[in-house]
Formats: sequence, C-alpha cells, structure tokens
Amino acid sequence: MHIEPFGLERWFAEYEHEADIMLAESGIRSLDADRFDLDPGKLDYVIPTNGDPEFRAEVGERYDRSADEVLFTCGTQEANFLTFCSLLGDGGHSVVVTPTYQALHAVPEAMGEVSRVWLEPPEWELNVDAVADAIRDDTRVVVLNNPNNPTGRYHPREKVEALYDLAEDAGAYLLCDEVYRLLADDPLPPVAGMGDRGISTTSLTKAYGLAGLRFGWLVGAEEVVEGAWEWKDYTTISPGIVGQHVARQALGEQEGEILAENRDLAERNRNRVGEFVESHGLDWYDPVGVNGFVRIPDSFEDGEAFCRGVVEEESVVLAPGNLFGYDRYFRIGFGLPADELEAGLSRVSAFLDRRE
Repeated sequence: MHIEPFGLERWFAEYEHEADIMLAESGIRSLDADRFDLDPGKLDYVIPTNGDPEFRAEVGERYDRSADEVLFTCGTQEANFLTFCSLLGDGGHSVVVTPTYQALHAVPEAMGEVSRVWLEPPEWELNVDAVADAIRDDTRVVVLNNPNNPTGRYHPREKVEALYDLAEDAGAYLLCDEVYRLLADDPLPPVAGMGDRGISTTSLTKAYGLAGLRFGWLVGAEEVVEGAWEWKDYTTISPGIVGQHVARQALGEQEGEILAENRDLAERNRNRVGEFVESHGLDWYDPVGVNGFVRIPDSFEDGEAFCRGVVEEESVVLAPGNLFGYDRYFRIGFGLPADELEAGLSRVSAFLDRRE
C-alpha cells in the first residue's frame, strides 16, 4: 500500500506551532474541560472494544439503527479509515466528490481505484449526473462530505438522496462524512438513516468543540460495522475511556446548549469574514460550517504563494487552495473565538493593503 503524504498536515507542521494566529483551523473553538465530569473511574479499556453497548444504542437511535450498527472510533478520521478498510480491504472502485478532506480520497486511492467528481466554482454545486457517469460495475462506495470542507457548500437533501439511490442501485454504499452537519441551522437527516446502503461518520470534534476527546463513530449496515471493528482491533483497539465518559455528557443534557452556543458563534464569525471578503473585493461561497474557500487576488501567483506571504509577514496561518485541488483559493477557518478571528483578519487585511 502506498498513500500520499497528507499535504494539509505537512503545511500545518511547517507553520502552525510558530505562528501567532491559526486561521486555518477547521473546527469550532474548544470548550473548557471544567464543563464536564472528567473522572470515569478506573482507567481501563472500554469493553467491548467497539464501545459501551448502551451508549452505542443511544447513538444508534439518532439514525434509526441498532447498537450493532454503531462503532465508536478515535475521531471521524478513524471512522472513515475503518470504513474504507471494511469496504475496500481487497481493492475495489470508489467515487469521491471533491474538493474534500484529503483522507477521503487518499485512503481509498491507496486501496483501489478512485474516480473524482469535481465541484465547480463559484457555486460548488453537486452534479448528480457526473456521479452517475463515474459509477462502475465494481464501485463499492460513493463518498461525500456534507457540509463540504473546504468550500462550506451544504448539498441539498434531494441531491444527497439522489446519490443514495445511485449507490443503492449499483450495490454500493454512500459514505457521508457529516462532521459539520450539526452546525447547520436546519441539519439534514443523516445518510445512515436513509437505508441499509447509507453510512454516516462524524465526531464531537467540529460541531461540539471537543477536538481533544478524539471521539467519533460510524453508523451503517451491520456487516460494514463488523468489518470495521475487525480492523479497529489493529488500530486503537477501543475508544478512550475518558473520551467516551465525556461524550455521554456532551450528547446528554448539555447537547442543546453546546450546539446553540457553537451555531451562534459560527454565524457571527461567518458574517464578520463575509465583511472582510467584501471589503477587499474578494469572492467566496457563503458557507455552512466553519470553513470558507476564498479566491485570492489576481496579483498573486497562486494560493500557496499568497498563504506563504501571509504567514511569513503577518504570522497568520491560512490553508492554500492547491492542497484541495484549486490553486486560486485559500481556506479560512472561522470557528475560533471572535477576538482571535478579529486579530487574524486585521493582519491579513494589513497584508492585502500593502499590495493594493
């Protein structure tokens, strides 16, 4: 197996730890640990290793699925990885809607063949017919990230359902990474609730502000989940006991308050970035979630040159669009605290002003 280096993470490794402000972070600001009881008792493995059965049943109810159709994981990254292992462990073809998070195409590319269906600027609309044309007799999974990272495009329900129907007709699965879904004011129903061929992956990282828990899950058909669990025994074995303990609290009485706070912060910050974009004559698609994909000024060679200039002159990290396949864009994350966002935008504005 050969897998491509993770370009975004290598970019972060180069700049993130020394820069003053991180405007490429793709999640909401982190919650304080003192909101939760952090004592799970004995620090042992979670048993069984696919997660506490009662808690899995509670999560499964959100998707009209059983406990045996839920696997707890170390974040969405592991949920996606294990799903691909389960579906593509002996090869096979995937259709991936891009641009998207690199792991969603790089991992299946390492296991088999991938056809990528590209969203086109400026609206980043999902072309269902293009997905249909890309599906082959040996297609095992169609992959979607909704809301999309990096563009913030939230594909409408009718198009997601059309992709589900295409996958089902082909005897494949529709895997939807829904890690930003609950940041929407009116979230779509999860894909795993559409039928046996739907798979949902998510975590508490992005919408809940609990990245440090590294707690996520996948929900899907029992045979897919069972296969993923077999692979999990060779990765993290079980979810972390502290992460599962805090996750039960976050998905319990505190959930409504947490999501309301985070949606409010995301909306206010999105509006502020929108003002920044307009004031400098830039373009973006008004996003759902906490990521926006902004077109760079024509005077710059490409997104990487622009982002290197910003970080080297203003100590602010942005994500070059070439890491997602579009070299005239950069990704900005706006889920951080409002004062940090304001400071970062002020520095990027100063950089732009010097070049006008």
